Amino acid sequence: MHSFDDIYAIAADRKGGASALETLLGDPVAPDALAKIPEDRWLAQLTKCVFQAGFNWKVIETKWDGFETAFHGFDIDRCAFLHDEDMDHLMSNTAIVRNGPKIRTVIDNAHFLQSLREQGGAGTVLGGWPSSDYIGLLEFMKKGGSRIGGNTGQYAMRFLGRDSFILSRDVVARLIAEGVIDKQPTSKGAMKNVQAAFNTWMDQSGRGLTQISRVLAMSV
Repeated sequence: MHSFDDIYAIAADRKGGASALETLLGDPVAPDALAKIPEDRWLAQLTKCVFQAGFNWKVIETKWDGFETAFHGFDIDRCAFLHDEDMDHLMSNTAIVRNGPKIRTVIDNAHFLQSLREQGGAGTVLGGWPSSDYIGLLEFMKKGGSRIGGNTGQYAMRFLGRDSFILSRDVVARLIAEGVIDKQPTSKGAMKNVQAAFNTWMDQSGRGLTQISRVLAMSV
């Protein structure tokens, strides 16, 4: 496995130099700022990523105001107690994408976020989870929530600003090239190998998961 500096050099060469590369990396949101994000925004982003999965992202974005209205601004308590009559109404609401299983994730994930209140709330728990155990966070979300444990959860965390990696096609290609995995990681063992590699590169570089993930992607 190459050092982070070696991979960084490859990415910098592809992007026109280190200065140009740095402008593309960005910075994650600090944990104390993540803790202040209202829980309705966590539910909103989780929902957006659930609906975008396997669908045209532009369609979801275009309809998003309709989603906000239909789900009462993603108020956690109101969404947690949606009932069959509400489901019938949502399934006939043309302002949103009428996918029953995905609509039900709003209810399930509202319950999931409610359960985090005793631990300080979504911003504290999901935003403050150690980057060195990011796969633990993804597993926690998979077990506690609905349809948010894989790439959907990864994208949601990135869009909310928390330090994260996304196992995109290019990132996976670099991980395969480095001998970390031999295919798209799906098993717990493969995910542990991915986490270990990221932890090594974090130690080497002093950077977080987000920047390392982007460097890996841009090295391909």
